[in-house]
Amino acid sequence: MSNFYCANCGSKSSSISSLTTNSCPRHPLGPSKGKHTLYEGSEKSKYSCKYCGSSSSSISSLTANSCSRHPNGSSKGKHSPAL
Repeated sequence: MSNFYCANCGSKSSSISSLTTNSCPRHPLGPSKGKHTLYEGSEKSKYSCKYCGSSSSSISSLTANSCSRHPNGSSKGKHSPAL
């Protein structure tokens, strides 16, 4: 059985539909202002940020912190997992 993850917060679900129908607490527009976004990469032992290269063992811990090289400006957005 596959797991599906949110690219914004790392929430895990067993189906894409159940993941993407719920509100995301770390959505870029603000807490609960948008739905979970499907992470389209594969499960990995380490996830790295596509903007700065920082890495973490989970999407949840990676996306919890601000990214110094985010396109919106330094510390104006969270890390985003690379595929």
